[in-house]
Amino acid sequence: MDDLFPPFAPEPDEPKSVEPRSRRFKAVPVRLIIPNMITLMAVCLGLTAVRLAFEGKFEPAVIAIVAAAVLDGVDGRVARLLKGTSRFGAELDSLADFVNFGCAPALILYSFVLHNLKSLGWIVALIFAIAMALRLARFNVMLDDPNRPEWKKDYFVGMPAPAGALTVMLPLYLHFLGFEMAPGLAPVALIYMLVIALLVISTVPTFSGKTVGKRVPREYVLPIFVVTVAAFGLLISFPFEILALLSLGYLVAIPIGANQYRRKLKAEAAQGPSVPSDEASAG
Repeated sequence: MDDLFPPFAPEPDEPKSVEPRSRRFKAVPVRLIIPNMITLMAVCLGLTAVRLAFEGKFEPAVIAIVAAAVLDGVDGRVARLLKGTSRFGAELDSLADFVNFGCAPALILYSFVLHNLKSLGWIVALIFAIAMALRLARFNVMLDDPNRPEWKKDYFVGMPAPAGALTVMLPLYLHFLGFEMAPGLAPVALIYMLVIALLVISTVPTFSGKTVGKRVPREYVLPIFVVTVAAFGLLISFPFEILALLSLGYLVAIPIGANQYRRKLKAEAAQGPSVPSDEASAG
């Protein structure tokens, strides 16, 4: 059996007569495995959502995508908390996002209503999935500018992947709330999906809130706990009502956030280029 699986010898210049050295790899810390396990669980949820959609079980399919979005927001924070970030984890997270937020929502919507438009509906589903892949690829190659102002960290370039996946399923939320999605409304769903795909790959600044809430005043701690519990209870009791309201609110907030971004950009341009601290002290 040893001849069937010979040891891998990466040194091509080593003489064949010399027995290849046995390599001993260090054990992988558990803190590096936990974030990747969370990411893989999110992938399982995304793939399960596709299966549920093909079986006509659209409500649990939507819940699976929402749960995958929650895990997507958790894995990165867990990795940073445990100091378990790695290049492997970053690449795995990008592939998981493409499956969960690109392929899965596109297939769910195609199975739900876009199949009534036949090839045209499938083309738009492909456009959405490819737009999500392009966005993730652009996100991976973007380099952080060390001179970037602090306020720009509050904005994404285009609609982020989880928000795009949850927002594009608005026709499903409305259908669950009693607004019948008849085959005649399939063109409306198609146009809506195409608009979301364009927002995903656009350069429209969208509010991220990454730097909000790093420090919370003590008097706000208990009210925040109460509001969080109330919001969680509402989401559990009225999931599709809350998801529909969040999707509509997010779409309304996009032009507001873009307007704020432009105003801050104009204010920064009016102040002129900032002088580095070392040059200012030298002056």
